[in-house]
Amino acid sequence: MTSSRPAPAARTTEFARADRAAKYIVAKTKLRPKIALVLGSGLGAFADKLAGATKIPYQKIPGFPRSTAEGHAGRLVIGKVGNIEVAAMQGRVHAYEGYSAKEVVFPMRVLGRLGIRTAILTNAAGGIDLNYKQGALVAISDHINLQGTNPLTGPNDARFGPRFPDMTQAYARPYREIALAEAKRLGIDLREGVYAALSGPSYETPAEIRYLRTIGADLVGMSTVPETIVARHMGIRVLGISCVTNMAAGILDQPINHAEVMETGERVKTHFIALLRAVIPRIAADAK
Repeated sequence: MTSSRPAPAARTTEFARADRAAKYIVAKTKLRPKIALVLGSGLGAFADKLAGATKIPYQKIPGFPRSTAEGHAGRLVIGKVGNIEVAAMQGRVHAYEGYSAKEVVFPMRVLGRLGIRTAILTNAAGGIDLNYKQGALVAISDHINLQGTNPLTGPNDARFGPRFPDMTQAYARPYREIALAEAKRLGIDLREGVYAALSGPSYETPAEIRYLRTIGADLVGMSTVPETIVARHMGIRVLGISCVTNMAAGILDQPINHAEVMETGERVKTHFIALLRAVIPRIAADAK
């Protein structure tokens, strides 16, 4: 007997959902940025300085996950740095908030559909390298994914990118060189380091930090890596910058807390904003 019930509607693809969200954003602004920034804990002040800005709360964008972490304003700001159009995410979502890997990277998918060609990813990180101090800025040279998942797991949509994207240059060396040169010109101490991503939300134990140092990590955090993987999948070049907001567990004889992260982010924001404003014009030509 043939069922009279209608066939279920085809599940909306991630590509279609990203397109829908991108079209919503395009309708809100005449700007068409090629550079995007993701601003981590305590680092969102940069977006407040954009000229001619349109501010869109995440909850207004179709399918966009909502940030619940303290220090993440949860809105997309599209404006200008000088005459360069940029899109800045004030805050991101994390797996520890209960989101899946695909939900975590959905905003990056949307940025890709907006036409973004360069992503500057920032975060607050714990310092593992004993040469770092609180407030240090570090250009990410590579990463170690210890989150136990990969946002590309599952069927591949070739409209986004290839099944097996190369990650040899996950963080573009020319962009790091630009950042290092501009930091030197500004008198800002910018280091390079390898970022290890864990799932959180608990901070790492001293034993875990000793392990991470042994395997080559200089920094540790709970973000950035999924976004980088998806950005590279879509052909978006990445510059990663960490702010060492605290020294990792066991390095200093004191507990770690999120208030310390926020306080350090506030303290270094002047240098951080100056560095971003210097770097963006130099990489803008490459993003065209």
